[in-house]
Amino acid sequence: MIQGAGDGYGAPIGSHYVPGAFGYVDTTAVNPYNPEKAKALLKEAGVTTPLELTLTLPPPPYARQGGEVIASQLAKVGITAKLQNVEWAQWLSGTYGAKNYDLTIVSHVEPFDLGNFAKPDYYWNYQSTKFNDLYNKYKTSPRAADRAKLVGEIQRLLAEDSVHAFLYQPQWVTVANKNLKGLWKDMPVFVNDLSALSWA
Repeated sequence: MIQGAGDGYGAPIGSHYVPGAFGYVDTTAVNPYNPEKAKALLKEAGVTTPLELTLTLPPPPYARQGGEVIASQLAKVGITAKLQNVEWAQWLSGTYGAKNYDLTIVSHVEPFDLGNFAKPDYYWNYQSTKFNDLYNKYKTSPRAADRAKLVGEIQRLLAEDSVHAFLYQPQWVTVANKNLKGLWKDMPVFVNDLSALSWA
């Protein structure tokens, strides 16, 4: 996926959190790529293959190129993914707003947006009392060490619940004049604070 959709620039992730973030734990081993296990799980769930689904793809290359990679991988377990390219307005109104989709690919770029998993009406429809309890403890714990432990538990829960097929953190290739100071080092950021930039 990183090669096909990110031109080789990216770090694998196994949960809704990225390397370098506060309290990150590596959960990439929780759901490794395993076509035979996927076939067994489909059979256990009573799903008859071939199963036909639509993969709704917004405009960015990570989605359009990534969709082809995902469709190829799904085909190996008996799932036929019909690629449906849409513009952002269609994705926002249909996929995000009306929750009208089978599968989709989107990069979540808002930092620390774990709270979306506590919203039962959010477009991915995840509901978990265990998550809500952990998240509430995380929000109200005053000690950084406790918050780091809790956010680790949250990451493991989201991976074990297989809320999404977590893919990778993109790496942004940036070119800047060496005399420009104050550029942000990591993405995502809340805002692009241009007031922090200056010329040396």
